[in-house]
Amino acid sequence: MPTNDRSLLLPLLVLALAGCSHKSGQGQGGGARGPKGPPQVGYVLVQATSAPITADLAGRVVAFQSSDVRPQVNGLIQKRLFVEGSLVRAGQPLYQIDPSLYRAAVNQASANVTSAQASAAASQTLAARYAPLAKIQAVSQQDYTNAVAQAQQGQAAIQQTRAALETARVNLRFTTVPAPISGRIGRSDFTVGALVSSSQTQALTTIQQLDPIYVDIQQSAADMLALRRALSDRNGVEPTRAVVRLQLADGSDYGQTGSVEFSEVVVDQSTGTVTLRARFANPKGVLLPGMFVRARFAQAINQDAYLVPQQAVSHDQKGGATLFVVGPGNKAVQRAITADRVQGSYWVVTQGVGAGDRIITQGLALLKQGQQVRPVPANTRQVIKPPQNGKGKGGGPGNPGAGPGGTTGQGSGGSSAKAS
Repeated sequence: MPTNDRSLLLPLLVLALAGCSHKSGQGQGGGARGPKGPPQVGYVLVQATSAPITADLAGRVVAFQSSDVRPQVNGLIQKRLFVEGSLVRAGQPLYQIDPSLYRAAVNQASANVTSAQASAAASQTLAARYAPLAKIQAVSQQDYTNAVAQAQQGQAAIQQTRAALETARVNLRFTTVPAPISGRIGRSDFTVGALVSSSQTQALTTIQQLDPIYVDIQQSAADMLALRRALSDRNGVEPTRAVVRLQLADGSDYGQTGSVEFSEVVVDQSTGTVTLRARFANPKGVLLPGMFVRARFAQAINQDAYLVPQQAVSHDQKGGATLFVVGPGNKAVQRAITADRVQGSYWVVTQGVGAGDRIITQGLALLKQGQQVRPVPANTRQVIKPPQNGKGKGGGPGNPGAGPGGTTGQGSGGSSAKAS
């Protein structure tokens, strides 16, 4: 080999040997990272607690009372005596129907009563005169019997005419159409001058009582059967008084709570649902009949439930819920659980979890079944080592931590290891 080539190769060999020596120093010094340990995971301890079995269902507002106002006599409407949309009280006059014919009928019936009374008085007097004469046989017994019968017919005629008079007075009173219930009245479907009759199908107007008010809630028959089965089994499920909260159509909360009054005893054949009726106070008239709302209420209390943070639960492709727990030997164990509803930021778990289980909630990204882990309570602050280097700040190889060949175990690298 020529002399010039040897002079160029020698510096390259020196540099290569220096690089190997530097890497060897890093592998043995304090700046080296040992084999990676088990991953740290955060866990929470769970205990049995009570969790309400809630239902979130669609509902529709229904008036507490509703009454159609209808005429009970025939005639022309002379006056409308209310303001549409206002509050009316029971018995308040709403319409005035022309009373002329009915007033005349009252007068005629009254005259008939007077006539019947006069006829009855004459018949009674005749019968009284015939009584002593019949005893001495001055008149025939038949004439006396006829006189008594006529007197009795006269009394019956008085009763009949009085009944006709009462009927005429009732019809006259019906010419003023009153409010059957107290509540808010709707628009009038008939105006002044309209001809109405007692046989018409269309109502004059409608009155609805809105305070209190009902909400009809639809629940599937299958869900109701499942609830009743759970209550009958007594497997930690206890009944509770259903306090209902409403969500209005704009997403806001109604603010007042109600209570379930009853449930229907039949299932709607077209929808397969059962109607539950809840009662609410409605002092400000926010709830109106026909309005759609969402009703949330607790139908029972599960005394043996576990509340697990939502981030700890995952679902497979079939919808099954699973989670990881810290098992014996600090190994991750995956379990299948039953979690069919959410309460706040927790899943309500009814099967697959026991009291005192350590549920892993942090460090789940790359966790595998049976993997060794280092469990710590959730949200524990992790201590992270600062970056370590094999180079010192000063001079020669004899100064610890000073150069590539120095020992870093006594320098800043050693204090980081203790902190960890």
